[in-house]
Parts: sequence; structure tokens; C-alpha cells
Amino acid sequence: MSETHVLVHPDPPQLAEAVAARLLARLAELQSQRGRASLILAGGGVVIDSLAAVRESSARDAVDWGAIDVWWSDERFLPAGHPERNALQAQRALLDTLSLDPGRVHPMPAAGADLSGPELSAAAEDAAAAYAAELAASAPPSSELPQFDVLLLGMGGEGHTASIFPESPAVYDTRVVTAVHGCPKPPPTRITFTLPTIRTAEEVWILTAGEGKAPAVGLALQGAGETQIPVAGARGQRRTMWFLDRAAATEVPNELRTPW
Repeated sequence: MSETHVLVHPDPPQLAEAVAARLLARLAELQSQRGRASLILAGGGVVIDSLAAVRESSARDAVDWGAIDVWWSDERFLPAGHPERNALQAQRALLDTLSLDPGRVHPMPAAGADLSGPELSAAAEDAAAAYAAELAASAPPSSELPQFDVLLLGMGGEGHTASIFPESPAVYDTRVVTAVHGCPKPPPTRITFTLPTIRTAEEVWILTAGEGKAPAVGLALQGAGETQIPVAGARGQRRTMWFLDRAAATEVPNELRTPW
């Protein structure tokens, strides 16, 4: 049975440091058990700050980074090298400082620089299908997906996670990866894991901070439906971890918080 833990930290910097420490410990533990581990990344300020905290951690070398598989749960469909791409932000925060195996790092496809309108939408659909095929190529026999050990997610103030927005077509999509069009936040075109794909991960870690996130956090943890609050549908097979700062946790009842 899946466990849910809600960990509340005083402020965003301490939240990021706590995530970094737990992530390094978990990846090292997985590698001690089977020699490898997988990490699925996302965008968002708290996630990127946590990756930067990993970079600065004295325990960083406890992980054999050459034996880590890195995937992304969503991406802004922008040209390669665009500063708003999740992959580039992760590279600058952490990945470029690690001895990763390039063959085990799987960024989502980028958009062509000259695409727009219907051509951009069609290219995003093709990119989503291509990423699903890449996942399948790394999966064990008779599976569409490889092992996902720790999947990091951020959360928007209205409850979106990855690029799955409230009452959007992506909420209902059952494909492995889908393209998102007309996204209410820029850029409007994106690629994302669907909720069924997210829920195949052993552990899902949701990282968010700020008082603007508090209402959606409270709803998600108290039984809201995933159609209205998509992050409510983000659960791990074994464990779901919520990492919050005090401001984001103001509407979380004390009985739902995990004691230290």
C-alpha cells in the first residue's frame, strides 16, 4: 500500500536542502541494492533550487552518477537552448557538474526554431510520441515504461503538476506522453507525462512553496478530484512525499503532517 508523507520546512531554502539530502540518500540506497537508480525531473523554481542544493551538498559524491538514468516528466516545447526549457535549467543547476553517462540522460525533444501555429502543434504531437517510444525502448519486455524510482514534481497555484492543468484534455489522457496545446501559462505548447504514467513511479515527490499554493495543497491532501486539482492524482506506487514550506502548508491539517 502506498504511503503519503507531508514534510513541512520553515522556508524555501531549508526545503531545498532537505530535498537534496533525502534525494542523495535515496539514490545511494537504491544503488547499494541494485547498482543503479532512475530520477525523473521537472521544472519549477523549487525543483530547480533543490537540484542546485544537490550540487552544493557535501554528500553529492555518495551517488554514482554514471549509473543514474535521468528522464523528464514534462517540458516546454521550445527550441533547444531556450532558457525556459526545463532540461536547460536542470543542466545549469546540477547536471552539467556531474559525471553522467550521456546515453542515460533523456531530455524531451525540442521544437524547431521556425515552427508556429498548426506546424508547432503537429510537431509537439510527434515529439510526445517519440518520447513515448524512447521510454518503451528502455523498458523491460512487455512494458511501455522503464523503472521510475524517484519522480520529482512541482505544483502550480491552481493545482497543476507537470503540464497537466485543471480540466484540460491532459487530465483525461491515458497515453504515456501527451502534447499540451493552449496551455494557460506560457509557453502554450508543451509535452508531458500523463497521470497514469506518473503513477507508475515507485516514489513521487511533490515540491512546492509559498502562500499562493496553500489552497490547492490543502484540497489535494484532503480528497480533491484530479480533474479540478491534477496534483491530487500524482501518487507513487510505494510512497508519495510532499515537501512544503510553512506558507504552503497553512491549509494542511496537523493530523496529515508527518512528524519529524
